Amino acid sequence: MLTQRSRYALRAMIFLAEAPADTAPIPMNRIATEANVPRKFLELILADLREAGFLHSHRGKMGGYRLSRPTHLISLGEIIRVIEGPLALVPCVSRTAYRSCTDCKSESACAIRRAMLRVRDETARILDGTSLADAAAVEVLAAA
Repeated sequence: MLTQRSRYALRAMIFLAEAPADTAPIPMNRIATEANVPRKFLELILADLREAGFLHSHRGKMGGYRLSRPTHLISLGEIIRVIEGPLALVPCVSRTAYRSCTDCKSESACAIRRAMLRVRDETARILDGTSLADAAAVEVLAAA
């Protein structure tokens, strides 16, 4: 299940994606209000996303946040991985945090692992194939 933290991160990033590229940095209070994210959580989330290279932050009276890459070059999968870690439901199918199962006789013969591989692959295909630009366009269409 997607955690509330990931939903907050996605909402904040989609809000930033909807802003014109040449817009001044958007203050955290505005992001929190518009994306409906509690400010105390948003601070930590934006710090993680900034460290991952998705955001630029600007200090001062006119400070705030801006995306560091074009919206079509940031996928929902990338954002979720920064916030949650691997997309895999079990560690034996993770591409980035693989660990073998201790209770499995044979990974190659494990029916659970085969199913979880398919789940991981389809989840990654959909999330990595959906950019912030795609998500923001859907948000605009839904609001119309």
